[in-house]
Amino acid sequence: MTNLFKRVVLTRRWLTFITMCASFAVFGASTVNLFNMFRANVRLIADYGLMALADGAARQFVELLLTLVAGMFAYIIFKACEYRLVHLLTDTHSEDDIP
Repeated sequence: MTNLFKRVVLTRRWLTFITMCASFAVFGASTVNLFNMFRANVRLIADYGLMALADGAARQFVELLLTLVAGMFAYIIFKACEYRLVHLLTDTHSEDDIP
């Protein structure tokens, strides 16, 4: 997967930039108000216990964790694209060299 990503995305500046923008949007959308949602979910579980878990608080907690993981994955892709673009713009090496 890593080699495919390097070969397909990171070798083309325009695709690297588009991928970076898309991953930034996914990261931003997935992290908006995430902390407050976690806090509210934990407070609901603490206040109502098993009844809250049975009514869907456990499922919501798992969904929040998956959103967190998706956001971190998007952030990692963003940073990889950012790193590549910065080095393409600042290094004097050949464009064919992929770190």
